[in-house]
Parts: sequence; C-alpha cells; structure tokens
Amino acid sequence: MSDNATIAELLARIDQLESRAAMRDLVTDYCQGFDRLDFQRFLSIWWDDCVWNIGPPFGEFHGHAGIEQAVQEVLWPVWRETHHLTTNLRITFEGSDDAHGECDVDCMGATRGDDIVQMISATYRDHFQRRDGVWKILRRDVTMHYFNPLPGVEMSPPGN
Repeated sequence: MSDNATIAELLARIDQLESRAAMRDLVTDYCQGFDRLDFQRFLSIWWDDCVWNIGPPFGEFHGHAGIEQAVQEVLWPVWRETHHLTTNLRITFEGSDDAHGECDVDCMGATRGDDIVQMISATYRDHFQRRDGVWKILRRDVTMHYFNPLPGVEMSPPGN
C-alpha cells in the first residue's frame, strides 16, 4: 500500500475482496444446491431475470420459472446423483456492481434407471450483478467439453 492510498481506495479494495468472496459462495451454492437436491439454495443464487444457457442438449432457460423447469423437469429426473467440482474461478470487475467470472467444472453423475456413470467437463462463464448490496448470477453460459459414459464404473460407498 502506498502512502498515496486514500480511504476511498482502501474501501473499494475491501469491497472487491468481499465481493469476490460472495461470488465464490454463489459458485459453491450452485454446486451444492444442485448435488444435494436443495432447490431453494440453488434458486437463491439467481436474479429473477436471469438466463441459464446450458447449451446442447439441454437448452436455455429464463427467469426463476425457467430455472425451476430446468432443474425439476429436465435435470433432476435424469440424475440419480451428481458431484460437481469447480475450480480456477477468475473474476473480473466491470464497475462496482457488475463482474464476470469464468471457472471450470468436472461433474460425475449416475443416471436414473440405467445407473450409468457419466463424466462431464465444462466451463462456466458468469455475469454477476449486485443489486441493493446483494450479488447474484444474472447469466450463466455453459460450454461443455465432454459428456461421456464410463462403462463399468460404479458410484458406491466405501465397503460396497
């Protein structure tokens, strides 16, 4: 810190640190909300005018009603269980109330019925926005790198 740093500059830096922590929590709540079937937690990360562009084969969903449709009618009925692991989150600010984030995700899941284990790798590109002091996701674009079955692999607890 230089001698020229002002209180305003220091407050802005503290705000960015707190904002980064809030955005990391949103990325975590996305994964944990989805994996633990906690819809309220999952929904709480999105602004009500959000866009979730999952891409092929799933599509694009708008607003809280779209999020509910995607999760309750399209995704959760397909998966017996999922485990999302996000990493490499990089956040860049565009003003004090807008930021963009990019992170990578690996997800392992087992589909219902056939119990086939799938491995998915993707990149999430987020537009975070702060309104009335609260950060949420305004838009998430998903780019899938692969979505492959793992024949012969089981997801079972230790000792089974």
